[in-house]
Amino acid sequence: MTKIKMCGIRRLADIEYVNKLLPEYIGYVFAKKSKRYIAPEKAAELTELLDEKIIPVGVFVDEPIENVKSLVNSETVKAVQLHGNENEKYIAELQREHIYVVKAFIVRSEKDVELADNSPADFVLLDAGMGDGRQFDHELLKGMSRPYFLAGGLSPENVGFAVKTLNPYAVDVSSGIETNGVKDFDKMKKFTQNVKI
Repeated sequence: MTKIKMCGIRRLADIEYVNKLLPEYIGYVFAKKSKRYIAPEKAAELTELLDEKIIPVGVFVDEPIENVKSLVNSETVKAVQLHGNENEKYIAELQREHIYVVKAFIVRSEKDVELADNSPADFVLLDAGMGDGRQFDHELLKGMSRPYFLAGGLSPENVGFAVKTLNPYAVDVSSGIETNGVKDFDKMKKFTQNVKI
């Protein structure tokens, strides 16, 4: 069964929504340039209220590694997702401390898929961009031999087809479950139902 990650969680209402729907993962965006940025202190407060069945993931872009470790050690997040130019040494340093690492790759060509397939990260996430709601060409994934998180342009309307045709380990959604820039419970519920069909 494909797992679900709902990203860009930043309000108390968002936590109430996910606690009802129980996706396997949620994501907090710690990249300051993102419109979905959340301060670490606020994320810590929200994690306190999060159902313990849900794994909180910290999303980082070229963050100093000590900041990443600090958020894991404080139990604000239990896994990290890297969206910048973090190299294999950076990933290995986190893994040495038993931190679960998801490395994101923007897919534009077969070469990108090959890089993702060979990444030393625990999991890879395949995306079209940076939370801008666009899809990439899923035909490129034919060469993928490892489990992956599928992101980029997923919505309640298209996620069922993506799950059926690609069978990803997990689907990752953010803008597809929002209305006017905030999480929409009805869209979140429909998205969840359409993954589980």
